[in-house]
Amino acid sequence: MKLYREVVAFKVDGKTVKVKERVVKDSEIHVIINGAISRRFYVTPSKLKEFAVGYLLGEGLIRRVSDINLLDINGESINVEINLKDANMEKEPVIGSDSLGGWRSKIESVEYVESKFRITKDEVFEAFDRLVKGARLWRMTGGAHVAALVGEGEFVLAEDVSRHVAVDKIIGAGAIDKVDFARSFIVYSGRMPADMLIKVARVGIPIIASNAAPTYSGYKVAKDAGLTMVGFVRDGRFNIYTHPERIKI
Repeated sequence: MKLYREVVAFKVDGKTVKVKERVVKDSEIHVIINGAISRRFYVTPSKLKEFAVGYLLGEGLIRRVSDINLLDINGESINVEINLKDANMEKEPVIGSDSLGGWRSKIESVEYVESKFRITKDEVFEAFDRLVKGARLWRMTGGAHVAALVGEGEFVLAEDVSRHVAVDKIIGAGAIDKVDFARSFIVYSGRMPADMLIKVARVGIPIIASNAAPTYSGYKVAKDAGLTMVGFVRDGRFNIYTHPERIKI
């Protein structure tokens, strides 16, 4: 399935030329949880099973893949039946992992990440090199975010119009493949706000690195949750904002 569409555009560069451009495809996906909780996303329509699993884990609705009793993808609808940790959540009409609202209360439910996993600065750069080389959709359209889960012998990559969904997809893929999250790290493109850091902390991944900047809310979550947050990875340099002991310089 093509994850892009060709459209006509007018390129202005000294003169105006009619050209064909590739634009990333996005579709509205409806996730229905236990017939009661509903959420709509605009996503790149690939790896939808991995997205659903990663979303449920990142939102804290499940602790493990075995908590999913049913996962049925039918066109643009994903119906899941899960063992909810909190029965009161069934009363909530909408939940979301891609907005800042309520992060201060959400962080209270996240366990501190105790992993002693460490990586070298060269491993950070090597992972980003692989990330860029693997970002085929981004290179074709310029309209996708890319993320990768890097573990011992593992490099799981996903692209999506949403940076949150790209991370959901790699978390879901890693959980399905039984990757040891405590000995893994994430590299991805995009800012690092609180909701992204909460998602990563919930599944116990100790390190996240981005070519972009953190927000202050993201910094606070990373510091309080025990996450190592690395930003501005580019041109042979980066900044370590929290818990630098996991990066061997």
